[in-house]
Amino acid sequence: MPPQSVYIHIPFCTNKCHYCDFNSFVTNNPRLIWDYLEALEREMALTFSAHPPERVETIYVGGGTPTFLDSEQMLFFLESVQKHLGQILAPDCEFSMEANPGTIDREKLAVMKAYGVNRISFGAQSFDDRLLKRLGRIHCADEVDKSVNMAQAAGFDNLSIDLMFGLPEQRLEDFSRSIERALALPLTHLSAYSLKVEENTLFHTLYQKNQLPLPSEEDELAMYLYLIEKMEGSGFAMYEISNFARPGRESRHNQTYWLNNEYYGLGAGAHGYVEGRRHVNAGPLAVYMQMTASGLPRVEEYDVEPDEAMENELILGLRLTRGVDLGRFARRYGRTVEQDFGQVIREQKDKGMLEEVDGFLRLTRKALPLGNEVFVQFLRD
Repeated sequence: MPPQSVYIHIPFCTNKCHYCDFNSFVTNNPRLIWDYLEALEREMALTFSAHPPERVETIYVGGGTPTFLDSEQMLFFLESVQKHLGQILAPDCEFSMEANPGTIDREKLAVMKAYGVNRISFGAQSFDDRLLKRLGRIHCADEVDKSVNMAQAAGFDNLSIDLMFGLPEQRLEDFSRSIERALALPLTHLSAYSLKVEENTLFHTLYQKNQLPLPSEEDELAMYLYLIEKMEGSGFAMYEISNFARPGRESRHNQTYWLNNEYYGLGAGAHGYVEGRRHVNAGPLAVYMQMTASGLPRVEEYDVEPDEAMENELILGLRLTRGVDLGRFARRYGRTVEQDFGQVIREQKDKGMLEEVDGFLRLTRKALPLGNEVFVQFLRD
């Protein structure tokens, strides 16, 4: 089967956050945005001509800030999606779009809803205005409330926010207040990630200069454990290491990645996985647009060998709290997990890090904060 999920990248932002290493650009040039959207439409045509989809179950529009587009640009973009995919969208297609608080209005929301967007994920990051400023965010906490409530009033009933913890000078009580504010909103989903100091960011420069006062590992762990306890106690099931959802509201698109399924990746810097091959698109806008004028904007493309695919299946699948479906693994690769990774699994079981339950291999409860230490064990030379 061709991929049933589509990722589309909109790289524009109002500003560059201090921790961000995503492929994003700040611009005040509307012509650049229009040129990009036209190039993106060309890539859609070329991609779906070369690898025709049969049925699309999920679409995810990420960035950048997709809602940086004005209403007219949003209309053009969504019309392009409808033109190429509208006839093959599943009736219950999950169509997600990322948004930053303060970048939506009633007109834009109406356009999004009219063209099938039915899930919005807001990049809140924190409800602490002091920390938001430290992160380089330009919204305030009250704008998160306003944006989420505006989306609900516009008819969106599948709403998510992202939070971050382990931030400079953040304390457990700061994080707990953000969770309380989040739980007061009409949310169906919440993602919470610890800060990673990435290269080519302002935070990395400050870290190198010893000017980024991060919480201790013990304090960060306390935030994570509090997150799990509070979310589960509030009716949100933890279905992935960093994600919580009301029943039936788990992100179907993101599970495409964790299940190591194939997906189309469109836009500047996007990654895709189609017909056993992974690809990476050109990131710089000028290069991306120049390449789409004459063909697909690929700068890297390679076959995924079976050994790598099996490693990915385990490392990604173990992020899910239900774990890796051992029967599915065997059907997919013609080999059992035990045949290729038996020794690693036995060692990790002995350490209390892995367990097997009802045909699934999963992290134990105590291993949830230490997942990366387990995952690396499945990487072969």
